[in-house]
Amino acid sequence: MTAHNLPSRRGVLASAAGLGLSITFLGRPALADADGALDKRRFIVVICRGGMDGLSVSPPVGDKAYAGLRGNIAITPDQALKLDGTFSLHPSLSAVHALALNGQARIVPAVATPDRARSHFEAQDVLESGSAQVYASTSGWLNRTLEALPAARKVEGLYVGATTPLILRGKVQAASWSPGKGVDETARLPTLLQDLYKTDPLMGPAFARGLETETMAQAAMTAMAAPVGDSGGMAEPGMMMAPARGGRDGPEAARKLGATLAGFLIQDGGPRIAALSLDGWDTHAGQTGQIATRLTYLDAVLSGINTGLGAEWKNTVVVTVTEFGRTARVNGTGGTDHGTASTALVLGGALKPGGIIGDWPGLSPGGLFENRDVAPTVDMRGLFKGLLGDHMGVDRAALETRVFADSADARAVTGLV
Repeated sequence: MTAHNLPSRRGVLASAAGLGLSITFLGRPALADADGALDKRRFIVVICRGGMDGLSVSPPVGDKAYAGLRGNIAITPDQALKLDGTFSLHPSLSAVHALALNGQARIVPAVATPDRARSHFEAQDVLESGSAQVYASTSGWLNRTLEALPAARKVEGLYVGATTPLILRGKVQAASWSPGKGVDETARLPTLLQDLYKTDPLMGPAFARGLETETMAQAAMTAMAAPVGDSGGMAEPGMMMAPARGGRDGPEAARKLGATLAGFLIQDGGPRIAALSLDGWDTHAGQTGQIATRLTYLDAVLSGINTGLGAEWKNTVVVTVTEFGRTARVNGTGGTDHGTASTALVLGGALKPGGIIGDWPGLSPGGLFENRDVAPTVDMRGLFKGLLGDHMGVDRAALETRVFADSADARAVTGLV
């Protein structure tokens, strides 16, 4: 899958112009370490906002309890893309599966932040701040990573979107890339409103019913518009990622988005650390069609990053995470509710081949967290600490005290690169 024709800066800017992008770039010559190896390394974080369902990303079809818990949203063994005797990937993740078969993609099937409130507001704050407590920091762990790198090899960071996400806010200024309508900053609004109203006895149920009704209406319109034999993709209005709306906003646009992002990272003096957000993963109802659409888009973005990096893929790690997972059991509307552990994807040419990352707690009643969720076995901060230390060369002491303060209980997951 790796392309070896590196795009020129002019070519990258031309591609960006074709997407209607506005760009602010703060490049400067990169300073190498002794052998220059560290300065070639790239690190990309993709945040799937809304609570991505890990049991759809990497369905454990070999777990005896899986099919019973998932009911009519279960992915069957003949649909799934097999990884091992227990785990597969969702059929929409074909590019990721090809990388996995080549030893360049692995799953972390039971990962979570320290937060257990199952609130989008709180969980996203903890995910991006890197703190153990909600609202404990006004800066993000990725910005503090840039700050912690040795002065001799300072590198730039890049964020995608109209506003800087918390993960890259802080003392170090980051470059910005606004992809126009390619990333919908308003798509998460219903998700956040649901958190706001959840304790209101009147507005909470009314808002949830409204979302469910809209979902069914959109599904009906999709079914009517689809050709015979085409099941279409159910979409939750107001929660769908703008890039997933077919036409120029379909998988091809997603691949171009990923490739253009990669193009900035391979330029001399360009950023070496980047963050990208994809919204619309709060699948309370009609999950099957929605998750297929979203994962198709995610797969295309990751494929675009892979091919766009060309020869530099071998120096890159990409990690795809979400603020929390979803309930193990399907709910009454063909969806899932806010949960705890989810699946992270770790990809890159710098990744060591191997099996799953972390332990799998299983889906038996005794293995579930609070008898409802996938139980966490990997602290997300530990995953980040291991990757930043081993891959980006961030000092271990700085990781423990500055980047992820008070995280001694989150053991670094090492040996992945």
